Amino acid sequence: MARFLVMPILTIESTCDETAAAIIAEDGRVLGDCVATQESLHERFQGVVPEVAARAHVERILPVIDTALQKANVSPAELQAVAVADRPGLAGSLLVGLMAAKTLAVAWKIPLVAINHLHAHLYACQLASDHDVYPSIGLVVSGGHTSLYQCSGPLDLEYLGGTIDDAAGEAFDKIAAMLQLGFPGGPAVSKWAAKGDRTAYPFPRSMVHEDHFNFSFSGLKTAVRYAIVGPGHQDFSQVDVDDTRKANLCASFEAAVVDVLVSKCRRAVEQYNVRRLIVGGGVAANKFLREELASAASTDGFELIIAPFRLCTDNAVMGALAWEKIKRDQFAPLDLDVTPGLQRGF
Repeated sequence: MARFLVMPILTIESTCDETAAAIIAEDGRVLGDCVATQESLHERFQGVVPEVAARAHVERILPVIDTALQKANVSPAELQAVAVADRPGLAGSLLVGLMAAKTLAVAWKIPLVAINHLHAHLYACQLASDHDVYPSIGLVVSGGHTSLYQCSGPLDLEYLGGTIDDAAGEAFDKIAAMLQLGFPGGPAVSKWAAKGDRTAYPFPRSMVHEDHFNFSFSGLKTAVRYAIVGPGHQDFSQVDVDDTRKANLCASFEAAVVDVLVSKCRRAVEQYNVRRLIVGGGVAANKFLREELASAASTDGFELIIAPFRLCTDNAVMGALAWEKIKRDQFAPLDLDVTPGLQRGF
């Protein structure tokens, strides 16, 4: 007698600096998963180095997949398909995951499924919900992406707008580097922000009143830089920033980012008359953002669903989105290539 009425799938994630794999049943149950982080490798560079990330994926991809299979107590013969994120992300990192998935698909004689990494971040909200989260407005906010979508279904998303320069998470990392707070910068900045005055510095809210749904955080980053060292000064290590000032800088910066994100989300919900907002991505773990979104949802009367903390950062569990493609017989060819750039969200 078969162990599974419907055989599970293997999902692989390698879009940036996390190597991850998961074994997922049709009902979304995670039978086994594994994530290998690269934080320690990139810490001394105060940011993700693409070549370092790709080499680390090469070393870790097979052990991570093997660990996920062992945790699930599932053999390759019991898998229905292998799914992999083919877009968007770092080219070298994406290629490692895709080559591994293609190889296993051929060796194990199972079909290949391609996943959009950003759509999967939003699908993490569905995995954590007891009801259908679509239709909705979707916000993906992470280290590499800040994007808004109108989501009719898990695979039916219309790109509304996104960052034209720095993503929100990238801005957090850069501010952390300026203040020498370590890497990853998001948690460090937020920790200091919680002790500061969010009104201490009148940092800009770029594009907050524009009719479109694009974002820009490069001007905010520059404003923080000038507040720390002044125009023309380059050497941050020579600037002494006391704890009070450091906390106020972080708090004012975080407030500016969150104000823009919340404002754009509220306007999208209103404009498209979709009374539900779903939020995914690493920055979705930010406590202040969650609080401000919850306050906006209460005031405006829309439903808010944010991915659980464990599914905010890059992971393979959100690759359960592949089941939606399998149900539609949307399999990928073996000559599939990666699509590193955002390409208007798709």
